[in-house]
Amino acid sequence: MSDNSKPAKPRILIVTPEITYLPSGMGNMAQRMSAKAGGLADVSASLVSALFELGADVHVAMPNYRRMFQGDIFNLHEKELRKYHEVLPEAHIHLAEDRIFYYREQVYSNRAEEALRIALIFQREVINHIIPRVMPDLVHCNDWMTALIPAMARRRGIKSLFTVHNIHTLKVSLAQVEEAGIDAAEFWMNLYFSGAPCNYDHARSQVPVDLLASGIFSAHYINTVSPRFLWEIVEGWHSVVPDSVRAELRAKYVAGCSAGILNAPDVSYNPATDDALTQKFTVANFPEGKAANKLGLQRELQLKEDPNAPIFFWPSRLDPVQKGPQLLTEILHSLVSDYWDRDLQVVIVANGPHQHWIDKIVCAFDLRERVAIVDFEERLSRLAYAASDFMLMPSLFEPCGLPQMTAPLYGSLPVVHSTGGLYDTIQHLDVDDSTGNGFRFDHYNAGAFRWAIDRAMEFYALPSEIREREIRRVMIESEQQFSHKEVARRYINIYEEMLARPLVEKESGEVIKAIAEGLSESLAEV
Repeated sequence: MSDNSKPAKPRILIVTPEITYLPSGMGNMAQRMSAKAGGLADVSASLVSALFELGADVHVAMPNYRRMFQGDIFNLHEKELRKYHEVLPEAHIHLAEDRIFYYREQVYSNRAEEALRIALIFQREVINHIIPRVMPDLVHCNDWMTALIPAMARRRGIKSLFTVHNIHTLKVSLAQVEEAGIDAAEFWMNLYFSGAPCNYDHARSQVPVDLLASGIFSAHYINTVSPRFLWEIVEGWHSVVPDSVRAELRAKYVAGCSAGILNAPDVSYNPATDDALTQKFTVANFPEGKAANKLGLQRELQLKEDPNAPIFFWPSRLDPVQKGPQLLTEILHSLVSDYWDRDLQVVIVANGPHQHWIDKIVCAFDLRERVAIVDFEERLSRLAYAASDFMLMPSLFEPCGLPQMTAPLYGSLPVVHSTGGLYDTIQHLDVDDSTGNGFRFDHYNAGAFRWAIDRAMEFYALPSEIREREIRRVMIESEQQFSHKEVARRYINIYEEMLARPLVEKESGEVIKAIAEGLSESLAEV
């Protein structure tokens, strides 16, 4: 006898603390629901959109960030406001309700105690209310903020995928979990503890839970956001990775229950449509467009105005633990001096602890017409992508990275350290074979970084017809390779493997075609 309580198609619940957009057909006012802090928001949006356009039974659980979703909700007419509250509960969008979410102006808190409280309340609502209502076949969770849910899902016989976007984790006692309203006694045996618990009471009072390690440990399948970064952790690279996280990732890797899936840049990063640019451009007319944007950037930052000046752009936060700004400060003066006659310029649109060291070098050697460093601003960062010839990203480690995928879309070639997502996405440029899309160095030191920049300058000295040919090729290939369509396809494949059944009633080739067509249509509406 068949079980009529379950839907014919497998039901997917994606649990995320942030998302860029939702398809309009999923629920009333879906297009207002945007809360973004990083790449997770873009991946969630593209995945949900692809599944929805395919006709899959996809649901989304996220906090109700009322202020971020619709800053003008209090100005809505009474009829609209009533519609907002009436329609959403019946849609595929499930909002975690608590006052802690309602008036926030950003997704995450900079204070660990508050961040933990927000995460626990979100998971309380998902575990106690949303999952029982949705009754999913598979739950897809993301990072430590959702890491208790796979343990509960395993206990209730629900498949779970856990995506590791960042290696940050927090520890929490079972007592804190239960005080937040989550009955951890139901699934405590599926959690990862900082030490060996003798029993539940001992665990509750004396042994903290490692959240990120718990999500990895209890999930049926996990993925990182680049294949190389997963391999590096398994092989013992990067001391910054907690031992607990490394051990559990390695266990999943050995068991064949892991994968690496690269993110993709936000679809708004397109020089043909980007309103932040002085002049929009396409592959066909990028030399003219880049020259106009270069002049616009030089004027705004009071750099020497020279359309032939090679510009190197630094877009990442100035964090010496991960991003490698100390490599830049070691070579900055000599770099500008050695290429003084060629007007080499460096533009930094970023904040971070290393900012004052760059300021000191600029002031000490009077490099104001050659080096500009300003606080991060979205508009200026986009303009710098369009104006620059090269993008600098010498990270010590990189779980995925997005600037190295964004820059080539604007005709700016990345100069990167070969690690994590940088290794996966950037191959060293070979003009003779017309392959590669940037300049990659293997050893993490200032000398190797300078070597890669010198290779970039050699490329810049080539005849314009050769440079334009290669940049045009890179722009075209990047648009095809770094797409949300490909990201969605990879995740859908994992869902279907975990469930051992298709998400929609189509042949695999038709599914991929539908993803391509449906996703492009939905993204065009955004």
